[in-house]
Amino acid sequence: MKRLNVVILIAQLFIVGFAAHSIAQLEKPNIIIINADDLGYGDIGIQGATKVKTPAINRLASEGKRFADFHSASAVCSPSRYALLTGEYPARQNLWSPIFLKSSLKVDINKMTLGKLMKSANYKTALIGKWHLGFGNEEPVNWNKPLKPGPLELGFDYYFGVPVLNSHPPFVYVENHSVVGLVPEDPMVYDTWARTRNFDEKFGIQEIGGAVAAHENYKDRLVGTTLKDKAVNWIKAHKDAPFFLCFATTNIHHPFTPAPQFIGTSEAGPYGDFIHELDWMVSEIVKTLDEEGLTDNTLLIITSDNGGMLNRGGQTAREAGHLQNGAYLGFKFDAWEGGHRVPFIAKWPGKITPGTISNQLASNVDLFATLASIIGYQPKKGEGTDSVNMLPALLKKPKKPIRDHLLISPSSPKHIALRKGKWMYISGKGGGGFGAKYLGEHAFGNAFAFPFTKQVNSDIENGKIKENAPDGQLYDLDNDPYQTTNLYHSYPDLVTDMQEKIKDILND
Repeated sequence: MKRLNVVILIAQLFIVGFAAHSIAQLEKPNIIIINADDLGYGDIGIQGATKVKTPAINRLASEGKRFADFHSASAVCSPSRYALLTGEYPARQNLWSPIFLKSSLKVDINKMTLGKLMKSANYKTALIGKWHLGFGNEEPVNWNKPLKPGPLELGFDYYFGVPVLNSHPPFVYVENHSVVGLVPEDPMVYDTWARTRNFDEKFGIQEIGGAVAAHENYKDRLVGTTLKDKAVNWIKAHKDAPFFLCFATTNIHHPFTPAPQFIGTSEAGPYGDFIHELDWMVSEIVKTLDEEGLTDNTLLIITSDNGGMLNRGGQTAREAGHLQNGAYLGFKFDAWEGGHRVPFIAKWPGKITPGTISNQLASNVDLFATLASIIGYQPKKGEGTDSVNMLPALLKKPKKPIRDHLLISPSSPKHIALRKGKWMYISGKGGGGFGAKYLGEHAFGNAFAFPFTKQVNSDIENGKIKENAPDGQLYDLDNDPYQTTNLYHSYPDLVTDMQEKIKDILND
């Protein structure tokens, strides 16, 4: 009888222990952030696109929540990625521009990052795709030596991807600390031509060459497929433990090089075809989660590092009737809304109400505090300095704003912007982004582009900023979401308050 009681007790303890383990697992959802590149607010069907089709992304919106007032903390790729990883405004570190092949690591390895945050809760972590935050401690980077510190020193167990970006060298893959396919007898050499295919808006082919096998391993039209395969395989290999994956696609950054099956499938040229490939990549991630039984315990997020760009591919798409940032003013690099108002969709079955929309002001800088809240981590002083917990807005519908203000960096420090409630203040004239004068130029933008884009702003006339335009800009986004009318002179006290707030933030 005693033996039977012992067996029953052991069985009961096992059941209780299993239940506790299951609850713990449920409290530690897998988390995937798909951080697309240059995907504008209007680049997806659920937000107005008609010349491209995004069924997978649309489905995520129907099964989750979409944020209509979500922003990247910078309108520029590298600073935006810094904000995502650290929960800190890039302006605090004087980061304004994209970095290139000679740049050292731009994140302090002693800083808490998303990777370190999730590892603190025993998550397996990976970053697959575009890195664009530099390697090592010296400049120029020696690509023939171990590329450290890098993603692994910032908390990621695994890294594979494009080290800088798909438009600039080196055109190779990096896995963990090494260039894939690099051999000592054929090193990478600065100031030589790379053996790589040329595409429009692919630059710097002559800046670093050598490493023939490593360069030939990189095939532009297969980058999306390669990164997708790596992400899918990593998910499958880590399905039995809580995992965190940051999947940073090169889609839809120029050059527009979709795989052959997507060429000509959109009504917006190569730009639109690249969106179609991105949507397929999203569908493959979703399919993998379904097949592996991971969907119900996975928080899946898709967003973008900044708004859509008016490069040559973007110009062709716009001529075809595709508005990459919808009706919002401006483009990537700009302080105007089109530069940083980006898609944000989150799906978490049983937690997030399907088919809902939030109008809360939020930013990619907020994902640090949000993930910390999910795993029960209390950030210490200096960690995630500018990050606000979005979880209440993801799971419910708060009556009060979760965020009082948001600092946004364009590419020009003279145009730093502050959102506060319905008001958007910009500290300079124009957008602060690209400003090439002529249609067909890669950097076409600012006032020069207005006759082409047909956008309207009270400071701009006939493709030029008016001589009497105010020194800064102020917009009431509730009544003027597309920033047609500058109210700078109408609310001088408010302008002063906004200017002082920016100083307070940066001096904090």
